[in-house]
Amino acid sequence: MAVTYPEAWEADVVLRDGGTCHLRPIRPDDAAGLITFHSRLSATTVYYRFFAPYPRLSDRDVERFTHVDYRDRVALVATIGDAIIGVVRYDRVGDAEAEVAFVIEDEHQGRGLGTIFLEHIAQAARECGIRRFVAEVLPENARMLEVFAHAGYTAQTARDEGFIALSFDITPTASSLAVTHAREQRSEANSVARLVRPRSVAVVGASRDPMSIGYAVARHVVDGGFAGPVVAVNPNAGGEVAGLPCYPTLRAAPGPIDLAIVATPASAVADIVQDAAAAGVHSLVVVSSGFGESGQEGWAAQQSLMRTARASGLRVLGPNALGFINTADDVHLNASLSPHVPPRGPIGFFAQSGAPGAALLEAASKRDLGISTFVSAGNRADISGNDLLQYWEDDDATQLVMLYLESIGNPRKFSRIARRLGVRKPIVAVKTGRSTQGAPLGHAVRTSGLRAEAVEQMFTQSGVIRTETVSEMYDVAQLLITQPLPKGNRVLAMSNSDAMTLMAADAVAGAGLGWVDPPIVFGPRSTPEEFERALAAAADDPAVDAILTMYVPGLHDTGARSAAAVLRVAARANTPILGVMFAVEGTHRLLDDLAAGRPQVGSVPTYPAVEDAVRALAAVHRHVLWRRHASDTPVVPDGIDVESARAQVSGWLPAAAEQRTLTDSEATTLLAHYGVKLWPRRTARNADEAALAASELGYPVVLKTVDTYLRLRSDLGGVFFDIADDGELRHQFAARLADLERLDYDRLVVQRQADAGVSVVIETVEDPLFGPVVTFGLSGVAYDVMGDRAYAVPPLTVHDVHELLDRPRAAGLLRQTRSGHAVDRELLGHLVARVASLADDLPEVAHLVLRPVVASEGGLAVLGAAITLRHPRSRTDLPARRLLG
Repeated sequence: MAVTYPEAWEADVVLRDGGTCHLRPIRPDDAAGLITFHSRLSATTVYYRFFAPYPRLSDRDVERFTHVDYRDRVALVATIGDAIIGVVRYDRVGDAEAEVAFVIEDEHQGRGLGTIFLEHIAQAARECGIRRFVAEVLPENARMLEVFAHAGYTAQTARDEGFIALSFDITPTASSLAVTHAREQRSEANSVARLVRPRSVAVVGASRDPMSIGYAVARHVVDGGFAGPVVAVNPNAGGEVAGLPCYPTLRAAPGPIDLAIVATPASAVADIVQDAAAAGVHSLVVVSSGFGESGQEGWAAQQSLMRTARASGLRVLGPNALGFINTADDVHLNASLSPHVPPRGPIGFFAQSGAPGAALLEAASKRDLGISTFVSAGNRADISGNDLLQYWEDDDATQLVMLYLESIGNPRKFSRIARRLGVRKPIVAVKTGRSTQGAPLGHAVRTSGLRAEAVEQMFTQSGVIRTETVSEMYDVAQLLITQPLPKGNRVLAMSNSDAMTLMAADAVAGAGLGWVDPPIVFGPRSTPEEFERALAAAADDPAVDAILTMYVPGLHDTGARSAAAVLRVAARANTPILGVMFAVEGTHRLLDDLAAGRPQVGSVPTYPAVEDAVRALAAVHRHVLWRRHASDTPVVPDGIDVESARAQVSGWLPAAAEQRTLTDSEATTLLAHYGVKLWPRRTARNADEAALAASELGYPVVLKTVDTYLRLRSDLGGVFFDIADDGELRHQFAARLADLERLDYDRLVVQRQADAGVSVVIETVEDPLFGPVVTFGLSGVAYDVMGDRAYAVPPLTVHDVHELLDRPRAAGLLRQTRSGHAVDRELLGHLVARVASLADDLPEVAHLVLRPVVASEGGLAVLGAAITLRHPRSRTDLPARRLLG
């Protein structure tokens, strides 16, 4: 029987040391490669794998190992270039159980490939219905035992005839996912460290032409004062280029070379990647253009570049990148096209397109915002913002992250990493493309069907401080790097102008902050000493959470003495202090606490307008509120049966069907697996059936059409309420059915009428980019016409659920209904959490809507449900690590 090669199992992965390799299912044409691989294994490694000396593979072995059915017998190989460096396989030994084993070439042991193998073979096994792995390991095979012990699964062990027998469930758990994410973070952080902290650099395409890109890059590296050796590579230029020794190829240059900066025509880049791989280069910065941003031919070249680089163990920044800058004292590397190198500081800065990146750097320099690392990724074909977040998490030189994003290739992973990082290091971001939800040319991004506000709320849920403009991003950043975080929202204003305090009061109220009354206003005869005493007292006042100092310079008055007083208080205060000086942006030199010529903690951020200062303070205050719940664990509802739900979904959605809408009975069954009970209903084709249904359900009842739209619209005759007895029911049944004859409906739905309450909608969608997204709002015009909806990405914490309920503009109706009572928000929150868990667990649920859900003081009634299943694309954040693109 012919077997289909499972291309979806192919993956590029990052190893523990930051290098890469390619994983793919084994193929029959791997026979020669497998024999060569086995010949390179040490006798010890062979013995650990086969429990006996096994110097060579027989023809029968090779046939059996390379011919698999990709279901009951599966094998994956890891390759670098054309060479196999490891093999993992399973063989089914029961309905849902398989024996797993792997072997890794000695040279590549200790690089974390064993755990990656286990993640990917488990993912493939789950797709084939296997739920449990067994393995036999020799006691002296410590590395293999360590892989299984540290995988995050709960393994059962037993000793039997000289080996250790292991058995463990491979269903992902919170523990196994935590282990995977921790290893992912270390690997990706190491891969970025190899890029931005190289020991040696080569500039490929370096030129003597002062107008060329190659010349500019070489000069920037040299002038930046890089601490390690630098060479130029250009086959057409011997001797020296820009003061650097020049060689025809990377292989010809004295090694080792860690980083190659490529500034050549796009047509030459493919050969350079091969040269770099042969020379042992770790990372490439490709500033060359002419790739994905230039059209279909360029896109094909970009894809080819990435396949070759990753298969060769290389990571790539670019192509079409501006490059990166590392200001660390032991690095001092400007590997970019930008002549602007900002001062050293605590900000990690990631941008995408080159031209905005250069302007952003220049603007940061003008504001004296110090940078630890700046990275501009261009087409973002490989190294992305997610990789940089992983790196900055462990980088002691980085205390704040700024992001200028034009697209997000893996928002689920971004959300997960940002939530973890933001607890310790704030993330401030500008995201362009809000109106179109598009991505720049050259960026590999799945199309999302979500509204712009859904993306914004994903940022909020992740703790990212999103700003409307770059200027606002800098406003927030300068506050975060110079001042302590506010403990609350109470703002005291101090000024030498009554008019300024009135402006401040309006701005504070508009931003949702608290106003401390009265403000402190100094007259023209007040002295700097009086100002300092008042400021110090305010900074020590537990009723004040932030201080806004506003100064209007007078004739012949620079404000120098008052500024010095502010600095003295700010240096010892635990309360944030902000300054407003008209037409001054950044940190005014009078309010800078300078170290090596750079502003540092203790400087006072200065704004040209009151509104700018208050907007920045409000953003930081919201971040403080988010931090209080950022470490909460996701809700795991009790009484759910995930395995039964998965089995039923699989049975309802045959492989040949693209999608399928569940019947009412099927929807009821699926929801019941998650503890969601639908309000009872009966379908009736005549008045007698309707009367019987009403007697079983109990009066009063509601009559509805089966049409999914009309049954929500009483104004269009689709639903009729308050039917109190048999006579009225028979009359209304005949009248409703007659009204709907034109629509070819021959039956109606009878449902017991729920108690009066607030009608809400809970909806989920499986988005190609974001994966599962939960939507909540109040039924009717607010939801359908005005778009008054709240969004969240599962898994959800209790705080996420509460935020989802509070975010719609009409949410106040949940706190006080027409009867004057609040709905049972706890029950409503539990329902949202169950629906979110269902959407997170079952990617086949393309669309689910509970509507209407009537929430009242006494409980909930889920009156209707519609569920559509569809074969999903793989989510962008699977349990098995992989690089996208």
